Amino acid sequence: MKKAKKKIATRRASAPRAQQPAAKASAVALRDTVHKGKPPTAQLRHIPWNSVPVEALNPLLGRHFVVGQNIMLARVLLKKGCIVPEHSHPNEQLTYIAAGALKFWIDGKEIVVNAGEVLTIPPNMPHKAEALEDTVDFDVFNPPRADWMNKTDSYLR
Repeated sequence: MKKAKKKIATRRASAPRAQQPAAKASAVALRDTVHKGKPPTAQLRHIPWNSVPVEALNPLLGRHFVVGQNIMLARVLLKKGCIVPEHSHPNEQLTYIAAGALKFWIDGKEIVVNAGEVLTIPPNMPHKAEALEDTVDFDVFNPPRADWMNKTDSYLR
């Protein structure tokens, strides 16, 4: 009986790296994907936000994101007064404000999006935003933002 237990323990100790805990393996896969600038193939992953490093784009703006095969979810952290300059992109965007408020200039209108509210932005529509207070914003993009993944988004830096 003792020998059987010892064998099992040995197998567990020598398990290949591929059998890492899901969060750790996912964070590694995410890191590798972001550096290559390509969305991963569709797969089931569990990724705690605290395992995804925040990228400081400027003193008032940070972000981190998770990329699926056809969609991207970004958590954007904006300090009061942060300006996201006018830009457009071919990606459809959904913005959900979890905390704080953003003022958008879009389609000839000023729209304030408060905590608990959503804004939909069609592809190729120019828009600009300002954080009216410290804000936590979740953005969903389809398809994933290639300029964010390959770090060619100089308008934010």
